[in-house]
Amino acid sequence: MNYMQSKVKRGIRFGEDGDALMMLIFINVMVFVIITFIKIVYQLTPINMELFQTQILDWVGLPADLTEFIKKPWVLLTHMIAHHSVWSLLGNMLFLWAFGFLLQDLIGNKHVVPVYIYGALAGVLFFVVSANLLPGFRANIGSFQLFGASASVMAVAIATTVTAPDYRVFPMINGGIPLWVITLIYVVIDFAGLASSAFPYHLSHLAGAGMGFWYISLIRKGYNPGEWMHRLYNWFINLFNPAAKAPKRSMKKEVFYNTKGQQPFTRKPNVTEQRVDAILDKISRTGYQSLSQEEKDILKKAAENEE
Repeated sequence: MNYMQSKVKRGIRFGEDGDALMMLIFINVMVFVIITFIKIVYQLTPINMELFQTQILDWVGLPADLTEFIKKPWVLLTHMIAHHSVWSLLGNMLFLWAFGFLLQDLIGNKHVVPVYIYGALAGVLFFVVSANLLPGFRANIGSFQLFGASASVMAVAIATTVTAPDYRVFPMINGGIPLWVITLIYVVIDFAGLASSAFPYHLSHLAGAGMGFWYISLIRKGYNPGEWMHRLYNWFINLFNPAAKAPKRSMKKEVFYNTKGQQPFTRKPNVTEQRVDAILDKISRTGYQSLSQEEKDILKKAAENEE
């Protein structure tokens, strides 16, 4: 059994410095609290609640209608952290926490956010394409709007399961239940939703699952599909951080190693007529094999000069 399938010995963490999982959960919860607070304000004031949909939810949810999506491209990011249902939030965050802390322990903290984002983007692609191309849904395309982290959570779940399918949970039940069994039940329940009017939503979740599998496949081949996200994030953060140090320029590289393709400190033989004559005399006495490498280089250089 390789390391990825070995038993995770560390306990469940509820937060620590650099914990990407808890950061994602915190962001999702905070966005939900803000949306809920705004909704309460709308309910306590004489405002038509339909305006809450058009003035608030429509600006964070991702519409299936491409003409509407083009007008609000930022929803590509906001939809994956915006929940307007408390049950949707609780379900997604529970599964994100359950699978996410395992994924952090197995392949590292830096992969959780990329898997989350890639899963959401795959979900968007399949959601929009299915709603626009399938005749049964195209007629009501204006009613389809994508919210929440379901596709992202599915990606994290599959990535974790592919990494360590034999990891066991609930060890008190007959030695534990393999992780792949829990994930299979999770996927089958979501798959059953395809046979309903919510087909584009559940298809987006399954697209997230495929993205989680693809991500781990690339990791095993030695690639890091999330590296560019970290570089972009660090670059953006450093723009607003005056304390960030500019990369130092190495004097050694700027001056001593600026040789335009030549190796530094290479020893070049000094070719003179007297030196060449002395080497030829040595060859006549002891043979060519008695020459040092420097003397051979001098003869070669002399021959090149004569040409």
